[in-house]
Amino acid sequence: MKPREIIILLLAAAFGAIAIVTWSGEEEAKAQAAKFKQQAEEVTAKAKADQEKAAKDFAALKTAADAASKQAAADLAKAKDDAVKATAQLKSDLAAAKEEAAKASKKAAELEKAKAAADARVNELNAELANLRNGSELKEAIAQRKKAEADLEAASAALREANAKLAAALARIAELEEENRRLREQPRGTPNTSPNYRVL
Repeated sequence: MKPREIIILLLAAAFGAIAIVTWSGEEEAKAQAAKFKQQAEEVTAKAKADQEKAAKDFAALKTAADAASKQAAADLAKAKDDAVKATAQLKSDLAAAKEEAAKASKKAAELEKAKAAADARVNELNAELANLRNGSELKEAIAQRKKAEADLEAASAALREANAKLAAALARIAELEEENRRLREQPRGTPNTSPNYRVL
C-alpha cells in the first residue's frame, strides 16, 4: 500500500472519530476511536510489511539483474574472443588454402611441361624406330654402341685410377692426422723422433 493511501485512511479514521464523538456518547466514541485506531494500526502494519516485502523483492530483483548483467558481459566477452579466434583461424586456413592452391598450380604447370617433353620424346623415339625398321640407322647405332662401350671402359679405367689416388690421399691424410696427434701430445722442448717429422 502506498504512503498516500495510508495517510488518506488515517485522515478518514480521524474524521470518523470526530464524527462519532459529535453524534454519540463518550463511551461509544472511545470504543469507535479505539476501533479506528486499531484498524489504522493494522493498516499501518500491513503497509509496513508490504513495503518491507517490496524492498526485499526489489533487492532480490536487483541482485538477479546484476548477476544477469555480469553473465551477459561474460558471455559477450567470450563471444568476442571466440569470434576473434574464429577469424584468425579462418585467415590461417585461407592462407594455407592459397598456398596449397599455388603449389597445386605450380605442380600442374610442371606436369604439363613434363607431358610436353614426354610427347616430344615419344615422337623422337617413333622416328628412331621408323629409321631402325628401315635399316638405314642400324650400322650407325652399332657404331655408336661400340663407341659408348669404349668410352665406358675408358671411364671405368679412369675411375679405378681415381679411386687408387683417393685411397693414397686418404692414407696420407691418416698419416698426417696421426703425426699431428703425436705433435700435440708431445711435451714442448722434446725432440721429435718420428721418421715422418719434417721441420717446417
